[in-house]
Amino acid sequence: MPKQPICAHLSALTDIRFAKEYVCDECIKTGDSWVHLRTCQTCGTTLCCDSSPNQHATKHFNASGHPVVVSSEPGERWLWCYVDEEMVTY
Repeated sequence: MPKQPICAHLSALTDIRFAKEYVCDECIKTGDSWVHLRTCQTCGTTLCCDSSPNQHATKHFNASGHPVVVSSEPGERWLWCYVDEEMVTY
């Protein structure tokens, strides 16, 4: 079976934005903790994953509509599109 093309949101990326600091931009304000970090490819904010108590990355997508995040975890090399629920490794 031929491989399906990646979604338009992922294929539109020309550069990957990485975390400037290894913190959740929202959790750090309130002293909360996080499990893993994701960086928004539209605005560059770094937020916590769905395994984290506050789930800021998904909340950011729901509020902003910014579709793609990259894992900001050391050694992980993948992007996720919230709209199309598609992952691609790089």
